[in-house]
Amino acid sequence: MSSKLDQLKSMTTVVADTGDMGAIEAFRPQDCTTNPTLILKAAEMPVYQGFVDEAVAWAKAKGGARSAQIDAACDRLAVTFGAELAKRVPGRVSTEVDADLSFDTARTVTKARAIIADYAARGIGKERILIKIASTWEGIRAAEILQKDGIDCNLTLLFSLAQAAAAAEAGAFLISPFVGRILDWYKKSTGQEYTAETDPGVLSVRAIFAYYKAHGYKTVVMGASFRNTQEIEALAGCDRLTIAPALLDQLARDEGKLARALDAAAAAKAEKPARIATDEASFRWAMNEDAMATEKLAEGIRMFAADLGKLKGMIGARLGT
Repeated sequence: MSSKLDQLKSMTTVVADTGDMGAIEAFRPQDCTTNPTLILKAAEMPVYQGFVDEAVAWAKAKGGARSAQIDAACDRLAVTFGAELAKRVPGRVSTEVDADLSFDTARTVTKARAIIADYAARGIGKERILIKIASTWEGIRAAEILQKDGIDCNLTLLFSLAQAAAAAEAGAFLISPFVGRILDWYKKSTGQEYTAETDPGVLSVRAIFAYYKAHGYKTVVMGASFRNTQEIEALAGCDRLTIAPALLDQLARDEGKLARALDAAAAAKAEKPARIATDEASFRWAMNEDAMATEKLAEGIRMFAADLGKLKGMIGARLGT
């Protein structure tokens, strides 16, 4: 029997959640995603020091204030990793806008356009790239603007149906609901353990998937941030799943039977749930009433911003005084 990874690939587009080229080559996913944490981890690996050196030299040559050089080098490095990853996958590469822009629509749009321009200068078209943006109200509005420009977006740090509904109404190409982080919150909050079938993160993605398919939204649902393979198996059939190398390896070694858990055609024929209001006041109230989504969104932004800060520190040390 084929591995569970191969079975999963027959019903779901598998995306690698990593910046490590070796992992991409080993598991051959369709797409890959990165974020500031993954870029930082990759940049610390000896094999990728040439990428860091090139970004630093490029930023130095541009001149300007030291802070501007650091920002330019970080942007350059993220696109360099993305360009290399694009050589290794047939599909899309997600590149994230700085987390500290999560509440600034205009600057998010400007940064996204600059990222796309940098890829274009390397011969990589925008059809190969997804711009990752945090699923704040301001981030969703930025995605709406970018989508109208033909720049496809991946709305990340998504924890609620309210965020998912607003993203779909904005025309976002793809959303990344964070399964494992939802589970983390509930385990800490309740002190309970959960099975794959009671896992709050799994149930959240299933609800979003059902809502999208029933209402005919084209936005892609890509489950992310998994804690174990049971969560992944419980979402087999989802549009896409982005999976870390360690879990990809476990799935590749498991030759058990994998059953489809989600069926888009069946969901499309199901009774339509009530539409969720997606105006700003309704969105903000829904987030206010969802402690998990509010806390995990804020925490995720802080974590990505902190890792971006560490990357800037590394780049700053290379630049010198």
